[in-house]
Amino acid sequence: MTSPDPMAEIRASFFIECEELLEAMQDELQVMDDGADDTETINIVFRAVHSIKGGAGAFGLEPLVRFAHRYETVLDQVRSGHLTVEPDLLKLFFRAADHLSDLVRACRDELDMPDAEGQAILTELNKHVTEDETEADEEIDFQPLGLALDFDLPDLPDLDATPDNSSPQSGFRITFAPEPEMFETGNDAVPILRALCDMGDCKVTCHTEKIPTLVELAPETPYLWWTIDLHTQAHKDEVTSVFEFVEGLCSLTISSLNDGMTTGETLPSLLELETPAPDSELLPITEEPLAPPIVERKVSTPPPTAAKSVVRVDLDRIERLVNLVGELVINQAMLAQSLESSGLSPHSDAMNGLEEFQRLTRDIQDSVMMIRAQPVKSLFQRMSRIVREASAAVGKDVRLITEGETTEVDKTVIERLADPLTHMIRNAVDHGLENTQDRAAAGKPAEGQVRLTAAHRSGRVIIEVSDDGGGIDRPSVMQIAIDKGLIPADSALSESEIDNLLFLPGFSTAGTVSDLSGRGVGMDVVRTSIQSLGGRISISSNRGEGTTFSISLPLTLAVLDGMVVKVADETLVLPLNVVAETLTLSAENLDEIQPGFNVVRVRGGFVPLFDLGLQLGYRERRDSYVDSAALLITQEDGTRAALIVDEIQDQRQVVIKGLDDGFYRAPGIAAATILGDGQIALILDPSDIIAQASTDIMPAPALQKQEA
Repeated sequence: MTSPDPMAEIRASFFIECEELLEAMQDELQVMDDGADDTETINIVFRAVHSIKGGAGAFGLEPLVRFAHRYETVLDQVRSGHLTVEPDLLKLFFRAADHLSDLVRACRDELDMPDAEGQAILTELNKHVTEDETEADEEIDFQPLGLALDFDLPDLPDLDATPDNSSPQSGFRITFAPEPEMFETGNDAVPILRALCDMGDCKVTCHTEKIPTLVELAPETPYLWWTIDLHTQAHKDEVTSVFEFVEGLCSLTISSLNDGMTTGETLPSLLELETPAPDSELLPITEEPLAPPIVERKVSTPPPTAAKSVVRVDLDRIERLVNLVGELVINQAMLAQSLESSGLSPHSDAMNGLEEFQRLTRDIQDSVMMIRAQPVKSLFQRMSRIVREASAAVGKDVRLITEGETTEVDKTVIERLADPLTHMIRNAVDHGLENTQDRAAAGKPAEGQVRLTAAHRSGRVIIEVSDDGGGIDRPSVMQIAIDKGLIPADSALSESEIDNLLFLPGFSTAGTVSDLSGRGVGMDVVRTSIQSLGGRISISSNRGEGTTFSISLPLTLAVLDGMVVKVADETLVLPLNVVAETLTLSAENLDEIQPGFNVVRVRGGFVPLFDLGLQLGYRERRDSYVDSAALLITQEDGTRAALIVDEIQDQRQVVIKGLDDGFYRAPGIAAATILGDGQIALILDPSDIIAQASTDIMPAPALQKQEA
């Protein structure tokens, strides 16, 4: 069996850390864009870029190092107060962050570097740095991780140069020993030592006595440590700040050479944890006597219990665990059905054990689903970039407002939702929002708004993309559909039906072809993608006020609580979370508004009534529905309808089995499952069935009049 490559594992960990740093950087840039003026905010952005640069240098990723270094230089100008964050500069920071993300992914996946885009951003960044800083950046060097034991400090100042005594200097003795975690987070010792040497007269001694024999050498263990004598005009706080990015990741002592008192900070030395043998005792750096005994102060670090432990696991392993839980649910259902058919007493030990088994199965299933659930925050951050690029392409000033970023969604849903959302965001910017002149004429702010929200509702995930633009021009949409031959010229469509024309293949309202739109693809692809996730998409629009696209998705793609019903000798499953209650129909609560369209009275109001067997094509229309069973369905928008079934059998957990492309995509059929007796049952989407049936019923105003 081949052992894993330690360097490959460290490299993979570095790129995972980069994703987390990039996410934190985007968060803080957004905070700045929202108007916050906090020094710590820019510090977080600076530290994220600095950490990425340090790790990239360790792996020899030169393009990433050079771009991050220039970006870091400009951020440092803001930190030092030499630059003020104006709107144009903040937009540049966002673009630089986007390009930094592209470079990280290109390095990770070994793709071609986006040099042209990077050079354009570097040119703009150069406008905010001095000529000396630009020349210094051109000489930047870095030490690949694999050369750590052959240590050298390229291009360091002359360590033996005579110090400039024109102003008072302080002397510091620094001992610095990296811990393994320091390199795992992408940091390196070379930039730290170079920064110290830049501060004044510096004498560096590298201690190598802890390097073991080649047989005992562990690649992930740092064996080198350094002692630095520094004479500088800098204050002690400036010396300490050099180590701020590795705080808690190294053993560090900073003491004064002037008066023997410690003026810096200290951490337990790595060498104190492993006491060397007498013959390898540490020697003084110079022949001069050591400074008098010092008083040390420890750097405060968070206690271990304050941080949450995180284990990174491949998604394939979680998928396998989810599948096994699904099989466990199926076997539990089979076992339950076998015991029930055996005639055992409900109070027998076997039945009591079955109840405990069912409870444990549900707990395991819930826990596994929580593992695979992730906040939509990472997806929403990617949409922020889409808005910036789309608005720049069409010359509009657009702000993205997000809500519900902590809403958790199945990991599989997040990955497959990126493309549909990208289409919708671009459409909102390009088609939904008016240009600046039209917005001014309508009395709207020049800056358009696109709102992206996520929430849990009725046991499903609702994601909405809305804009404050001009809304859908329905006469124009109708005419375009007729001109393209998508509908007959004499069609009489409702507003909702006109809106849904946007989902027809080949439909486009763009007059010209651009990078964003006009090629006749888009919203039909969106609907297909959403339906493949077991979801649906709807539109609501008010002329002059804006448009909202609403996506409804299942919480998980693995297991759901379902109600098992019988219709025309077919066994079907409906999601339990949409079933508000069960009804028995009687002559008193039934009413026929028009031939073939019935309503049922529910607590003083009327609810549309649909025959599930008829809608699915299982049977013909019945003459009477008196004494039939019905399910009252509550949809995401709060509307209700009733579905007639022949028999309500059970409530149970079922495992969702997706239908592949070989199956016909019938309206209202979401997936399939395997029941306890081995029978295959279809899982229905009640809202889709109701929407399909509603196209043949009486218009809504007539129904409202009947209710009154």
